Amino acid sequence: MKHHVLAAAAFVAAFGYMAPAFSEEDSKLVEPLAAYKSYVADHTEKLLENTTKFTEAIKAGDVAKAKTLFAPTRMDYESIEPIAELFSDLDHTIDARADDFEGKEKDAKFSGFHRIEYGLWTENSTKGLEPYADQLLADVKDLNHRIENLTFPPETVVGGAAALMEEVAATKISGEEDRYSHTDLWDFKANFDGSQKIYELVKPLIEKDNADFVKKVDANFKVVDDTLGKYKTADGYELYDKLTEDDRKVLAAKVNALATDLSTLRGKLGLN
Repeated sequence: MKHHVLAAAAFVAAFGYMAPAFSEEDSKLVEPLAAYKSYVADHTEKLLENTTKFTEAIKAGDVAKAKTLFAPTRMDYESIEPIAELFSDLDHTIDARADDFEGKEKDAKFSGFHRIEYGLWTENSTKGLEPYADQLLADVKDLNHRIENLTFPPETVVGGAAALMEEVAATKISGEEDRYSHTDLWDFKANFDGSQKIYELVKPLIEKDNADFVKKVDANFKVVDDTLGKYKTADGYELYDKLTEDDRKVLAAKVNALATDLSTLRGKLGLN
């Protein structure tokens, strides 16, 4: 009886409501999902705290400080991207690229981190960025509130482990995301951390019957982490434009190998 009471409490923590009954298969995911919801909540809280400091620097006209805060602030968003992207309206205003708009960088609808990034690095100024800073902070507050009340879809959470790595390999590896600041490696590390967190939470559910798979994925995570570690600096990471084309190809290959294995996680947990 005690186990069922604890499981029910964890279900509420993970999903946001009490279910009258849930299957044995579902119950296996209750505790990992509750732990992941706590992880996401911690990161959205930190995102709000850091975004507040970031936008204050912009409104104070402190270009140097805002540049310093840009990449570390974004890491909390990037680490929980599978959940953040469930709110497509906010993801569009927080994280859209200039390519998503007809007028590119000059389009008035272009907002969020990358609009501010453009102003700080390309124009080397905070002039005109105050409204974007205000909107970004309001959007992050909204995201924080929405996630508090969100039912976490198990297939989205588990699938997020692969999705985070797939996005790096498919699009981010080109350097298109942080194209003005070249702080892409901070994003890669955050995506990596978010992916690894999901995997570590569900690993106990699969390792008994999939020992070889777990050993392989553990090794691939270490390879990617070691590769990213080569570019670590005292202040964070090397600027991405310092990496050679061969460096990028090696990183892409290692991330792809990890993403391919992680893409089978949902099936192993009966979520396909």
